[in-house]
Amino acid sequence: MRLLKAATCNLNQWAMDFDCNVKNIKESITRAKEAGAVIRLGPELEITGYGCEDHFLELDTVTHAWECLKDILTGNWTDGMFCSFGMPVIRGSERYNCQVLCLNRKIIMIRPKMWLANDGNYRELRWFTAWKHKELVDFNLPSEIAESLSQQTVPFGYGYVKFLDTAVAAEVCEELFCPIPPHAELSLNGVEVFMNASGSHHQLRKLDLRLRAFVGATHTRGGVYMYSNHQGCDGGRLYYDGCSCVVVNGDVVAQGSQFSLKDVEVVVAQIDLDAVASLRGSISSFQEQASCKSEAPSVVVPYKLCQAFNLKMSLSSPIKISYHSPEEEIAFGPACWLWDYLRRSGASGFLLPLSGGADSSSVAAIVGCMCQLVVKEIANGDEQVKSDAIRIGHYTDEQFPTDSKEFAKRIFYTVFMGSENSSEATRSRAKLLADEIGSWHLDVCIDGVVASLLSLFQTLTGKRPRYKVDGGSNIENLGLQNIQARIRMVLAFMLASLMPWVHNKPGFYLVLGSSNVDEGLRGYLTKYDCSSADINPIGSISKQDLRRFLRWAAIHLGYASLSEVEAAPPTAELEPIRSNYSQLDEVDMGMTYEELSVYGRLRKIFRCGPVSMFKNLCYRWGSQLTPFEVAEKVKHFFKYYSINRHKMTVLTPSYHAESYSPEDNRFDLRQFLYNSRWPYQFRKIDDLVSEIDGERGDLTKSIKQETVGIAADGGMGVIAADGGMGVVAAGSGDPKAGL
Repeated sequence: MRLLKAATCNLNQWAMDFDCNVKNIKESITRAKEAGAVIRLGPELEITGYGCEDHFLELDTVTHAWECLKDILTGNWTDGMFCSFGMPVIRGSERYNCQVLCLNRKIIMIRPKMWLANDGNYRELRWFTAWKHKELVDFNLPSEIAESLSQQTVPFGYGYVKFLDTAVAAEVCEELFCPIPPHAELSLNGVEVFMNASGSHHQLRKLDLRLRAFVGATHTRGGVYMYSNHQGCDGGRLYYDGCSCVVVNGDVVAQGSQFSLKDVEVVVAQIDLDAVASLRGSISSFQEQASCKSEAPSVVVPYKLCQAFNLKMSLSSPIKISYHSPEEEIAFGPACWLWDYLRRSGASGFLLPLSGGADSSSVAAIVGCMCQLVVKEIANGDEQVKSDAIRIGHYTDEQFPTDSKEFAKRIFYTVFMGSENSSEATRSRAKLLADEIGSWHLDVCIDGVVASLLSLFQTLTGKRPRYKVDGGSNIENLGLQNIQARIRMVLAFMLASLMPWVHNKPGFYLVLGSSNVDEGLRGYLTKYDCSSADINPIGSISKQDLRRFLRWAAIHLGYASLSEVEAAPPTAELEPIRSNYSQLDEVDMGMTYEELSVYGRLRKIFRCGPVSMFKNLCYRWGSQLTPFEVAEKVKHFFKYYSINRHKMTVLTPSYHAESYSPEDNRFDLRQFLYNSRWPYQFRKIDDLVSEIDGERGDLTKSIKQETVGIAADGGMGVIAADGGMGVVAAGSGDPKAGL
């Protein structure tokens, strides 16, 4: 037997906070050593933080990373411990995203990333160059580092480290997911342990894809796959969701948490490497390919990592992979992201305009969940969470949070900003939910402010606008709604800045937004209304997922009033209620939230323009709608999507959770000035409708009877007989699409 104890970790790093990052790195090494591990893997770019973005272009950032590495290597941190540290390195005139492999106060090898993440939220090619050579070259260490380590050069490039008793290699994040991953060739070269340092963000329903990749990497070719990830908000819209793990021959033997308030979590596994050698020796195709492999470069280190057979060292066994439901992901991911943002921003709490509707109630429930997590973590003995909570909540006399509702009262304001158009039902729902969570709740009537503005307008113009139900035009109706919405935004920021002063508290409160991803896609929000806030924990979550979350939270978070909130029809309550009229969101939008999710997936995930979307929806909806009706729906969506696209340029920074987010900052890069008539595209659709007009019967026959059900994870499952709707049309209804 060759027994190896390996440690990987989740680290809550903060971009550009080198003191914080080095502290967490050292703590992870300490815990790994205490557990008896001889390998320690940390996340990608852990020294600087992954989210430095254009700070990577600054020479200071690279210099500080070397200084931090020097601090680690001149101490005893790597004594008897093979460590992988992530940091940027400049070689010549190129900047690389590197894993620096160290042992016994020396740098063994520097492994630059070969395949960079450059889609979705990632822009690594903006800051780094990919290493394109399958070779190792000499790298001259910076003079100060060379002098401190008594080491002038180090191997730099592609290869692996060959110890006396095993071989170890690095594979960095994206490289695992590329068409020909490095581990495929390195396995044939005898590498048994792979260390994947990652900076992978949370997205609803994504974890399974990631874990299946680890399992697949070692299932057919054997090996130990170690994975380390960041965990937390490191300064931007992403929440890195940890879940560091160790996989052996396709079996997960150790798994860390996906969501946590901890700054450091170390995951340790005890492995018999002979199990890897045995599996590889039993696979004929592996043996044949290994016999004619291309030789990969290596660095020889005359050092042993493994122990012999020892009953005092137990071995890790396969475990059942732990997954959260989408409802739990919505609760815990944004809650942890909010906690990081709160404790690092210097704010004293949050303020939320709470309307009693589904979206703002979801945000309130997430803040309540955050308070519950804080109290739970303090009870479990986390001193860092306790220290942060005492500071933010302004506790004195050695007091600290022991009750989530009491903590919420200190750090969370909710305010119902009612008008003559608000119903008593939404007012009471907001008050009841605030009481259940424990927030400091305010009830404000904005009618007086609205009336003052209308009087000012009448003085200036001699005219006074009326609602549509009272005989006014569409322009008047929209203007009156926008006045209410924007007053609420101004009032929210005023209260957030002044209420702490009113209650003799220092600091300021962060305003939380509550628009969802579907409203952003359609533009169904007022520019600079309550969708404009400091941050928004649900801005990339669909309405359908939020409604499922509300039903879950009513039971599992203990906020029973959320059941009533979820059951109520969505309404903005910006128009007067009459006996024959009540404003409803889906009527206003001219489309359902379910349809919006379909449009969103087709537009973003499946890259459909208007014509492609029409064609695919003819397959998806052809058994219920004529081609003309499908065409009208597609045109209606693209008209309002393009008219309102400008609103995405000022969208409140939102927690990223959904593949079809229209967020303009980095994820969905498109123009914001469109010809909203789409003359060429809509003409093409009209031509297609004319060609197939009257063929609805044939189309219906081609789309056989389908069974549409809710899958176990809450996603839509589409089962079609022969014919069917195709991959794209079917995927447009699948919440897992785009992962």
